[in-house]
Amino acid sequence: MNTVTMKNVEFGAGVPKICVPICGKSKEDVLEQAKIILDTPADIIEWRMDWFDGVEDTNEVVEMAKELREAFKETPVLATFRSKKEGGELEVSTEYYVELNCAVAKSGYVDAVDVELYTGDSEVETIVTTAHENGVKVIMSNHDFFKTPSKEEIISRLCAMQEKGADIPKIAVMPQSKKDVLTLLSATNEMVEEHADRPIITMSMAATGVISRLAGEVFGSCLTFGAAKKASAPGQMGVNDLKTVLETLHKSL
Repeated sequence: MNTVTMKNVEFGAGVPKICVPICGKSKEDVLEQAKIILDTPADIIEWRMDWFDGVEDTNEVVEMAKELREAFKETPVLATFRSKKEGGELEVSTEYYVELNCAVAKSGYVDAVDVELYTGDSEVETIVTTAHENGVKVIMSNHDFFKTPSKEEIISRLCAMQEKGADIPKIAVMPQSKKDVLTLLSATNEMVEEHADRPIITMSMAATGVISRLAGEVFGSCLTFGAAKKASAPGQMGVNDLKTVLETLHKSL
């Protein structure tokens, strides 16, 4: 399997990397959270643009991205607008979603953008092409906050992301039972062993799915999410505790 490198961070090798979200509404909130994260073992930062008050003005977004780049000089920054239907804070038109992601990708201030798989085929292609033309990686994603699809469906969606040019495919699902967590882990393992030629990210959300956030090195997920201040999804552990568990598990493997 190929690995993916952003800055000096290699995804798909060794201990799963830790991503910490920034969910600030104002510029001051964003920078305050950034300051807190600087003192954590975060490997990559996810700026959740859908939380940002200025998100509907691409100039404000690019300016904020510039300040984050100045704060995180050596740490990769992932820019994400999470749509409301996939658990985000705001809904915008598909046209603006494309415009926003392309503007951020072109800015030179971020290392990756998140692109939702079901945005639309041509729209996804436009964002992926723009990102890659500007040296920006694409984490293509799908989130189901209500259920866990079948193992076959999870694998199918991850394969579709690969085919559409994702540098790292990502899926997050909601368990309704312990068996659902096993479905997600089994799908992850099969995807990595039989289909993936690049790193993938998978997780089962909420308290029931916490084990999936810790066992990436065993089953094949290259990244997990931890919270420094505000969690961006249910089930996220504190970043320092998460780092301790991942390192301990790594030593025992």
